[in-house]
Amino acid sequence: MKKIVNIFALIIYLSFSAPLFAQTGIPPWLSLEYGKQRFRVGDYGSALILFEDARRDRRAMYERMERDFINFLSTREVRVMGDSLDIIDQFSRERYYTAVSAALDELYYRVQRSSLNNSASAALQAIGKLKSYPEAEYWIGEVYRLEGELSLALAQYRKAYTMHELFENPGFGTELLYKISDVLLTKQDYNEMIRVLNSIIGSSDTLWTNANKVSPVSARGLNSVSVSYDLASASFASQAMTRTLESDGINRFLELYRYNNTDVEQAHRRLGFFYAVTGRDTAQQHLMYAFLIQNTVIIEELVRHQFDFRFTTLNENRENQARNLTELSRAIGKNTILASYIEEVEYYKTAYYLGASLYKKSPSIARSIWEFLGSQPQAGEWQSRAVLQLRNPQFEPIVENP
Repeated sequence: MKKIVNIFALIIYLSFSAPLFAQTGIPPWLSLEYGKQRFRVGDYGSALILFEDARRDRRAMYERMERDFINFLSTREVRVMGDSLDIIDQFSRERYYTAVSAALDELYYRVQRSSLNNSASAALQAIGKLKSYPEAEYWIGEVYRLEGELSLALAQYRKAYTMHELFENPGFGTELLYKISDVLLTKQDYNEMIRVLNSIIGSSDTLWTNANKVSPVSARGLNSVSVSYDLASASFASQAMTRTLESDGINRFLELYRYNNTDVEQAHRRLGFFYAVTGRDTAQQHLMYAFLIQNTVIIEELVRHQFDFRFTTLNENRENQARNLTELSRAIGKNTILASYIEEVEYYKTAYYLGASLYKKSPSIARSIWEFLGSQPQAGEWQSRAVLQLRNPQFEPIVENP
């Protein structure tokens, strides 16, 4: 009821005040928030106007600040002070240049003062950059996307990404790249989609790009001898992981390795799916990374609730352990957060295509993954497809336009 009242109040407010936004001095961020509310109730026309208002008003606000600061720096008194921002800032406050002080306060709120290196010219340049409003550009793109104008949406997303350093949420740049890849997939621009997904991996996955961030979990072999690896390079790490997966199977692989770089899980998964259905060998590596990240998140969440939980292939008499994927799946079913997570990351689909990508080199390992899926009714389509593979194993059919 409260939500309905709030929406009704907003509609009344917008009806009377929207034409006056430029005159009433509503801050750009508030116009943006009003636009989001209109967007969420499906009023895309009003939302678009509000997002454009936010973009225009932010530019006007910072242009005014930029102009005030330039005029201040151009005065004879200030010119002789050199480029010291500290001295110039103090002078503006002592002499009551309120517009300049307000502009600098706004700048310090948006940008770390230390990053300006005590330079007034750097401050002026930073104010100029703040005229851009990437959040508004993004939301304008969202309106175009839902109205079916994919080319316009894509242009807006790309425009917003060129300003990604200004996002209030620094991590949103990666989310935006995923949004761009979604549109490219819909437009069947596969080469560009691959380039964007690879750019996410290239900028965020140091293991994939020659830096080592993964290490095996300490494990004990059947003869109780401690097993560990010194992974001196990302290349060696990846080779060791692949070797373990292809030779010893998925359970041993998950016993030894952890990698929790969730920023790139989706990129690896999407590329893995695409390469799998288009018959490319590179599918296996991407799906291996995606499945490892997924299971690392799952195991870490289980450990968070049961500090002595572990994933092991050993036949020890421990209550809080999983010896294989099937037992891990049972633990997932008892955790509502993880049950939602495996839907989000397409866990069973990832497992299926990982098995399919392994079938050429390691048919027995592929079969073990399909046997796991075949025992999981909640896997739906991927259980059914796994059962068919167990009856009549074969390579996945190649699809040119997935």
